[in-house]
Amino acid sequence: MTRKVAVVGMGHVGATVAHYLVAGGFADDLALFDTNEAKVKADALDLRDAMANLPFHTNLTVNDDSQFADCDVVVSTLGKSKLVDTPDHDRFAEFKFTRTQVPLVAKKLVDNGFHGKLVVVTNPCDVITSMYQKFTGLPKNHVMGTGTLLDSARMRACVGEALNVDSRSVVGFNLGEHGNSQFTAWSTVRVLGKRVLDLVEERNLDLANMEERARQGGYLVYKGKKYTNYGVATAAVRLVNAVLSDSRTEMPVSNYREEYGTYLSYPAVVGRDGVVEQLQLDLTDVEKEKLATSAKYIKDRLKSEEERLAENEA
Repeated sequence: MTRKVAVVGMGHVGATVAHYLVAGGFADDLALFDTNEAKVKADALDLRDAMANLPFHTNLTVNDDSQFADCDVVVSTLGKSKLVDTPDHDRFAEFKFTRTQVPLVAKKLVDNGFHGKLVVVTNPCDVITSMYQKFTGLPKNHVMGTGTLLDSARMRACVGEALNVDSRSVVGFNLGEHGNSQFTAWSTVRVLGKRVLDLVEERNLDLANMEERARQGGYLVYKGKKYTNYGVATAAVRLVNAVLSDSRTEMPVSNYREEYGTYLSYPAVVGRDGVVEQLQLDLTDVEKEKLATSAKYIKDRLKSEEERLAENEA
C-alpha cells in the first residue's frame, strides 16, 4: 500500500519533518505546502538532490491541493514562531496568526476530499487541534496533536541524565496542555522497573527542577537559536509512523477527552484509525486536580484570547 503524507507549513519544523520522512523512507509520496512558493520549491529541490545518496525514493509534489484527496496523514506545521519570543515562552502568542490560517487549510482539506488522519504541531497545539477537528468535521479520533509527546521526552531525558541511564529506559508522562499549565505525573514515571518517587531520597533527585526543565525545554532551545525543530519534528514523525504502520503505540498525544471537554495530552493508543483506544491512568488526587486545572486553563485561555482579538479587530 502506498504511504502518502502531506506537510503543511515548510518552516523549520515542517522542513525537518519532511527531511526525516524522506531520509527514513517513511513515505512513498510526500506533498509539501507553504505560502512561500520559492521556499517550498527550494525545499523540494533540496530533498530531491538528497535522494541520490539515500536508500529510498520518495515522490514529491509542491502546493498541489488535489494531493490531499488520498493522503493517509496530513501534518500541520504552519506557524509564526517569532511570536513566542517572550520570557514565559507562551505558545498562545502564535494564536493571533494560526487562528486565521487553520480555517483556510481546513477548507482546502474538505474541498479536496481529505479523509485521512490529521497530526497537528501548530501552536497553541491543543486549541488548534480542536479547531481543525471543528472545521474539517473529521472524527475526533482522527485528529491528534503532538501535545506533550515532546514534553514527556524532555522529562525522560532529564530523569535519564539524573540517573545515568538512557532516556528510553524511562517511562512516564507529562499531561495536560502543551504549554505552561502542563505537569509531570510523577506517579507514572518508572526507571528500570522502579518508581522514580521511590528513588528521590536515595538518589537525591530534584523532581521540581526536572519538571520545570521539561516544561521550559522548548524555550531554552528557542533562546539559543530562535526556533525549535528536531525534537518536535521527531515526535510528529513518530506519530505519523504509528498511523501508517498501525503500530497501536501508547503515546501522550493531544486527544479529545470527553470528561474534560477539550483536547489535551493524555496517553492514548494510536494506530491506523488514529486514536484507537483512550487509556485511563491511576493518577493521584493531586495529579487529577492538576489535570482538571490544565483543562480549564486551555478552555478559559481560548475564550479570553478570542475575545481580546475580536476587540482588537473591531
